Amino acid sequence: MKHITKVFALAIVAIGFSTQVNAQATASASASATIVTPISITKTVDLNFGNVGASGTAGTVVISPAGVRSTTGGVSLPATAGTVAAASFNVAGEANYTYAITLPASVTISSGANNMTVNAFTSTPSATGTLSALGAQTVTVGATLNVGASQASGVYTSGTPFDVTVNYN
Repeated sequence: MKHITKVFALAIVAIGFSTQVNAQATASASASATIVTPISITKTVDLNFGNVGASGTAGTVVISPAGVRSTTGGVSLPATAGTVAAASFNVAGEANYTYAITLPASVTISSGANNMTVNAFTSTPSATGTLSALGAQTVTVGATLNVGASQASGVYTSGTPFDVTVNYN
């Protein structure tokens, strides 16, 4: 009986020191995605420098994103201003998201065989915009019109509209 008691006690001690070994473990994860409202941009107003007076000296007309004109060089602004407007665009998308604004480097406007370059585009907001809680914002765009010395008179327009691009950040 002593021998059985020793074997039984040894078995209990062995069971107490045994450990369970797991060769594998498993965890679970969920997959999800959120589809956001696509960003869009719509032109509401074209860029228009208005009436400009040229002279024998080259110059520029700058129109700010606020629609304010200024000149350099031999360019003048007649009392009859004509239609003056910064370009305006409505941006729509996911509420409170930020987005990047990409402006063109330059565009050529022509009247027959005569050309002028529009460049140095600027915008408000500048470079990055933030959509409102309603998912909207207005972007206004100004630029610089380069008027040559003795630039020929005429109505100058761009053969191809310029692009303003917006992308979510």
